[in-house]
Amino acid sequence: MAEEPRRKAVKVVVLGDIGRSPRMQYHALSLANNGLKVDLIGYVDSSPLPALLENRNITVTKLNPLLFNAGPKLLQYVLKAFWQSVSLFLTLCVTGKCDYLLCQNPPAIPTLPICRLYCLITKTKFIIDWHNYAYSIMALSLSPSHPLLKLAKKIEQYFGQSADSNLCVTYAMKEDLIQNWNISATVLYDRPPKIFHPMSLEEKHEWFLKISQQYPEFGLSGRDQLNSSSRNASDRKTAFTLAVGRTIEVRKERPGLLFSSTSWTPDEDFGVLLEALQVYETTYPITKKLPKLVCVITGKGPMKEHYISQIAKRKWQHVKVVTPWLESADYPKMVGSADLGVCLHTSSSGLDLPMKVVDMFGAGLPVCAFSFKCLNELVEDGVNGYTFNTSDELAKQIVRWFSDFPNNAEQNATAAKMRERLQKFQESRWEDNWNLRVKKIFDM
Repeated sequence: MAEEPRRKAVKVVVLGDIGRSPRMQYHALSLANNGLKVDLIGYVDSSPLPALLENRNITVTKLNPLLFNAGPKLLQYVLKAFWQSVSLFLTLCVTGKCDYLLCQNPPAIPTLPICRLYCLITKTKFIIDWHNYAYSIMALSLSPSHPLLKLAKKIEQYFGQSADSNLCVTYAMKEDLIQNWNISATVLYDRPPKIFHPMSLEEKHEWFLKISQQYPEFGLSGRDQLNSSSRNASDRKTAFTLAVGRTIEVRKERPGLLFSSTSWTPDEDFGVLLEALQVYETTYPITKKLPKLVCVITGKGPMKEHYISQIAKRKWQHVKVVTPWLESADYPKMVGSADLGVCLHTSSSGLDLPMKVVDMFGAGLPVCAFSFKCLNELVEDGVNGYTFNTSDELAKQIVRWFSDFPNNAEQNATAAKMRERLQKFQESRWEDNWNLRVKKIFDM
């Protein structure tokens, strides 16, 4: 009986939280679905996608972080880098040989040197997926002359040139890599998987019922609860929808639902959104044409508590801000249920695109996005969304969108045209894009 041919194996390395690295999870799924044996290596601070955990071709290998926060920041950084170097290299070695290693950049230190060392020793093909530049992120907090900044830049250039293949997220980044570092990369645009899709009114209703159990902003007010107490059990209400028998309807006095996602880091100034919401709060009683607004901001990150305290101080009456952390299976439902998205990503390099906007577009959600160098590769102002540069511009866009909501015929026509454009965007999904551009790199 003939032996089965050995399946090719690939290690996918994320020196960060796997659950918050959707692009690398999608890589792992695409590789596994094409028959490769995948070992996804990284930190598991939040749950990865259910499809990834259920895939028999994928193994998740957890890295353990160094829990040390004492002493000067430079000492902490050195110790963290040393621990990551040792733990990552040992993990790569003990998990066995592979044919390919695909790693995410940034972070560059120590990811690129350690992964390259492993590939040299084991004669493994080394592939880098460029999401941004590590040195440009460091430049947000370090001076241009800082030695660590110069080191990071040299490491990215050297190891990028030594890789067998490079992927990147935009044509602007592709051009920058070839011009400044002589690195040739294949552009793989982020595209949403099929879990992000426009939701029916019935699906939205079920989601609002579910999330209202944890966040009352999505449920009934006290008066509505009293009015509905005598109704049939099937006539369920949320703040946004009403079930009458088997029919789901939109409530006439429903609030608007604004959605944003963030990693709560310095490269996203959420003060811009807060100022825009303050304008909405102030405008509400003057115009008498705006609905109350529920603003959902999802994500984890170092500046979350700072902004939550800023929100609490505002004491808004007409704007409610909810900051849930959603599991991978629930996040697409929240995106697909919103009326308008907001993205404050500015890009430290000006060369990457926000994955959160890709998700919103996949769900058919128009977006207001902070404008930067290459954003036009994704967001066309006035066509599939809006771009802004100031909180005043954002405020005007939000107020205009929700004016006479949901009965403004002109604004509804604009929204319909945008969603029509987004349907064309949704025709190109991650799986098709990956098979066209990346599959050949793995000799498949």
